[in-house]
Amino acid sequence: MTPPPEDTAPTNTTSPTLTVKQQRAADREVKLAAFRKAQQRQKRQRLIGIITGSVAAVAVLGLLIGFVVTSATPKPDPSSIAIDGLQTYPGLTANHVTTAVDYPQNPPVGGDHAARWLNCGVYTESVPNENAVHALEHGAVWVAYDPAQLDEAALERVRSTLPDSYIVVSPVDDLDSPIVASAWGAQIALENADDPRLALFIDRFWRSNDAPEPGAACTGGIDAPGRVA
Repeated sequence: MTPPPEDTAPTNTTSPTLTVKQQRAADREVKLAAFRKAQQRQKRQRLIGIITGSVAAVAVLGLLIGFVVTSATPKPDPSSIAIDGLQTYPGLTANHVTTAVDYPQNPPVGGDHAARWLNCGVYTESVPNENAVHALEHGAVWVAYDPAQLDEAALERVRSTLPDSYIVVSPVDDLDSPIVASAWGAQIALENADDPRLALFIDRFWRSNDAPEPGAACTGGIDAPGRVA
């Protein structure tokens, strides 16, 4: 008996070929997906830009508000600054002399003085009183220290707190206190380099209008020996 013939029909294992219409539709989907992706990316970038701009605007606004508030706040009247232990000497004369002056204070706080002023700065040797008083007349503050009572480290701390101009720093022997700060007609004795009254004294009297010639030069006069700054 003859067996039945085997099924030898070929099997189709390949994917069906897209039609032109289907291919165009697929291409449109790919392009549409890319377009949507680009839109999303642009949207994120715009959002980041808006947020960054807003933060910057807020920062600028804060600076402007701070500037307005600071500018609108009046500075305190220097004469209203209270300083414990302050000594004042009103009614001082201010004549130019060619001879030595016997000042009642050590260091002096004003009075008759030499025609040429002492250049403001830091000195390691004693300075002539008559020229230093002329610097006080121009609004300078004289910070005298007794080298027997104040070491170099403490002196550096004092110097670091002082303005860069209209300041005279010099040693003066036999002071009653380690540091004595003087302005025209005013003086205070300080016990150490960290005494907060020194800053108050500077705030009140540095370049003060109470001096006879405020704002006059503190350079172009004479240098005493030992000037280092």
